[in-house]
Amino acid sequence: MTNKNYDSVELQASYGVGRQMGEQLAANPFEGLDVHAVMDGFQDALTAQESRVSIEEIQVAFTEINQRMQQAAAEQAQKLAAEGEVFLAENAKREEIQVTDSGLQYEVLEEGEGEIPTLESTVRTHYHGTLINGDTFDSSYDRGQPAEFPVQGVIKGWTEALQLMKTGSKWRLYIPSHLAYGEQGAGGRIGPNATLIFDIELLDIL
Repeated sequence: MTNKNYDSVELQASYGVGRQMGEQLAANPFEGLDVHAVMDGFQDALTAQESRVSIEEIQVAFTEINQRMQQAAAEQAQKLAAEGEVFLAENAKREEIQVTDSGLQYEVLEEGEGEIPTLESTVRTHYHGTLINGDTFDSSYDRGQPAEFPVQGVIKGWTEALQLMKTGSKWRLYIPSHLAYGEQGAGGRIGPNATLIFDIELLDIL
């Protein structure tokens, strides 16, 4: 790492370009990604140098890597779907678990006494979301700031649960993938067909 001082607009903007490229690659990495080769390609293009790899070779490589990534995604989706089914089947056997017709599972941790939101409501909540392996992917508690959103503006599992909850309640939701982010997943943390767990506290109806 260099000790360069980024004390001019030009240096800051230049760093920003590289930072954005790095973030894009980090969000969509592939196995075997070589940072030095990336920098060689970047520098050669920027300085109009002859390409060290032919266009044909690059296209073939892109196709091969894309096929590998699609195969890996398909295998992950199948794995997460199977794990979710087993987890939900076992979880549903617990006495404290309620299961709705859609497949949503929930348990009441604290029962409130306030009003129940409607589909048209906007609510304020605190929540903590994890995968079934316990990994946290999002938490308003960690941010120290409740979240506000329309009931119909969130994933299906939340929309359904919120219309059953009394204000002041705290529930734990076990959400099958078809009521969450489905086959697409969400970003790098929530894979395709992932089953999600949320502790959700309904603070207020706005």
